[in-house]
Order: sequence, then structure tokens, then C-alpha cells
Amino acid sequence: MAFEQKFKQQQSQIQKLAMTPELQQSIKMLQYNIEDLQQFINDKVMENPLIETVDDNQIIQAGESQYKVSLTTDGDNDYMNSVSSDEAQSLLDYLLDQIYLTMRQTPLRKVVLYLVDYVEQTGYFSANLEDLAEESGIPPIMLLDALTLIQRLDPPGVGARNLQENIMLQIDLDSSAPELAYVVIKDNFNDFVDRKWQHIAREYGVNISDIQEISDFVRTLSPNPGAGFGTPRIGKIYPDLVLKNINDELTLFKVRGAQPEIVFQQKYFDDMSKGNDPEVTKYLADKKREYEWLINGLRQRGDTILKVGQYILKYQAAFFADNTKPIKPLLLREVAAALDVHESTISRTVNDKYIETEFGVYELKSFFGQVANKNKKNAEALSSKAIMLTMQELIDAEDKMKPLSDQKIVLQLMKQNIDISRRTVAKYRENLNVPSSSARKRYKD
Repeated sequence: MAFEQKFKQQQSQIQKLAMTPELQQSIKMLQYNIEDLQQFINDKVMENPLIETVDDNQIIQAGESQYKVSLTTDGDNDYMNSVSSDEAQSLLDYLLDQIYLTMRQTPLRKVVLYLVDYVEQTGYFSANLEDLAEESGIPPIMLLDALTLIQRLDPPGVGARNLQENIMLQIDLDSSAPELAYVVIKDNFNDFVDRKWQHIAREYGVNISDIQEISDFVRTLSPNPGAGFGTPRIGKIYPDLVLKNINDELTLFKVRGAQPEIVFQQKYFDDMSKGNDPEVTKYLADKKREYEWLINGLRQRGDTILKVGQYILKYQAAFFADNTKPIKPLLLREVAAALDVHESTISRTVNDKYIETEFGVYELKSFFGQVANKNKKNAEALSSKAIMLTMQELIDAEDKMKPLSDQKIVLQLMKQNIDISRRTVAKYRENLNVPSSSARKRYKD
């Protein structure tokens, strides 16, 4: 069997996108928020002796006006320090501070310090006192006394062993609690949760509206006493764009102070270039090229954010003129097609980027949303936010003694040519943090 292998040269042309370092850098810079971008530039400055950041006060240009934003390390306006990287005080540290400040050094305090380690981050006490008594040899009554002292600490409800005890502790510490609230939760907790209020009202010889009042008060209490401890502190938001009303015309501007500025160390470059060392010459050329990449990347980032912001401003003009108007549905691919860029570019642009208006600061991606309904009569698309706004208006206007069920809301929306399912109404109601119709029902004597 003859076998013949032939080789030949053939030239073919293939077109593909090369992911150059410049392109990778531009993508990174567009994706970063202001704080991450600042850190990225700081890292580059540390690596490149030819680059220096501008430390003077930045200027935010808005038409003919100028607004200064101090970037110095003094005062409350320190740019990098205003977003705290520290974590909030933990619940355990907060409790220990109170124990050491308010309790004398006694054997009971030692037991309190022993038990406080069993308080979970949620604020609940997780151990069984009988097991601890057997394990530690501490008398059960002493353990109970120590737990009682923990339960008198702040925040109210801390040290509770279950939800019922948590509510009782908070009621006991609140002088504004309804008169029967503590005893109802203590002796009728299950009936109260199951909304067997007629039974409870008859037992205590009160009106059902009195039990309703207790329910309203309980809703104001925290199911997790430790909430808010040990979570990252919320930093300030720095907008990338600012919307100004100049001569009754809304105009969008880039916030220069929100983007780091860098300068090229030309004198240092000239001094280093005087030698004839080829390695130094190549090093300087690479570092100068890196500076040029950074400058172009920063410029492209700012221009892209501005272009997307201008498109949003034009598309959502009704909302920016009157923020009570609903936000129109808008898809990433629509903006991408209009600006002739990839959809992923728009996604990176609107994520963690903010626009400041006279009525608040908004993340750019909040102006995007799926079309939830299409009105068959006038073919006007409605966004989910617009439907939820309509639902909220219906619920606010309902008869509180006969609140609207989800199905009745569906029927009310149909009258406004909004055709959505009951399941979607239920989902939107939950997004609005509106309880079910049975939970919204009010009682009158």
C-alpha cells in the first residue's frame, strides 16, 4: 500500500480581534468605579517614575461655573478617606464595652463574660443553659442571672433565645409599647402569629383594634437585634456625571474631580534620556508609552460614560424633567446599537457609575429595565417600575378595611390596559415591600 505525504504552503487571511494590552487596560478602566480607578492609577504611579498624579484641588466644570472638590487630606471632604474600608464595630465588641463600663468586677460579671461569647451576630443567645451548667459547673441560677444582665444591654432584644423572647425584651424596654403587648406575646404568641385576634380580644375583654395596635407596634421591632453590627460601613457615592439646569435646559457634564488626573514628568524623562544606555532608552520609551495608554484610557472612559449618560438623558427626558414620571424601559443592546459599541461595553459603563441630579443621585444602570407589558391599544411599552408605581398608587388609595387582593389588583390594572398575571402582581408587591391583603387589613371598632 503506497503512502504519499505531500506538503504545500497556503496563505489564508483571518480577521480577529487582538486583545492588546491597551485594549485590556481600557476595558479595566471602564469597568472600575471611582475608588477602584483611583487605586489602579495609584498602582501605576508607583510602578512608573514618569507619571505623577495631580494633587491640587480638582475642578468640576459645569458650563461657565466651576465647583471645587477638595482632594486634600484635611477636613470631611478627603476623597480617598471618605469611603471607609474599616468595618463597623462588631456586636461582641459593643457588648463587651457595655459590660466593662457598667458592671463591677464580681463573680457574676465573670459569668456574664463567659456567656456573651454565645451571643450570635444576629443577637440571639445560641447555647442551652442546662448544658452550660453541666459543662462549666456554674450553678444554673447564676447562669440565668448572668443571661438576664446580658438581656438588659443594648441593643434591645440582645441575648434572646428565640423570636418570642426577643419581642418580649424589646416591648419590656419600650415605654411606648401598648399596655397589653407584653402579656399577649408572652401568653398568646402562637395565636397572635396565626392572627386569631378575635379569640385574643375576647380573652382580654378588649376590641380587635387593640390587638391590631399591638400588631402595628410589633412590626416596628427588629427580628434580629444584632442587625447593623459587624457590617461594612457605607461610604459616600461620588458621581461620574452631573446634570445641571442651565437657562431651563438640562445639560450633562463629566465630573473631572471624580476621575484622577496624571501628568508626565518631562524633565525627569529629559534628564534620563541624556545617557546613551540602550536599556535605559528602551525603559523610558516603554514608560512613556504606558503614560500615553493611561491618558487615552482615561479620556475614553470619561467620553464613553458621558455618551451613555447623554443617551439616557435624551431617552428618559420625561423622568429628568419630572422625577415623579415613570422610567421608560430601556435595554443595554438598544444603547449599544445606537452608540455602535458592544453590549458588554454598555454593561461596564453603567455598572457602579452614578449621575447627580437636583433630586438625587442615581446609578446609571437603574435607568435600564426589561419591558414588562405592552399596551395593545397604543403599543406603548411599560417598564416593571412603571407598573409597580401604578400598583403602589392603587394600594395607597384602597379601602384599608377591604384591601385589594392580588387578583383584584390584576383587574384594576386591566382597566388601565396593563395586562399581567396574578403571579407577577404578587412578585411586584413583594418588591414594593407591601404585605398581602390579609396583613394589610385594618379593623375598626
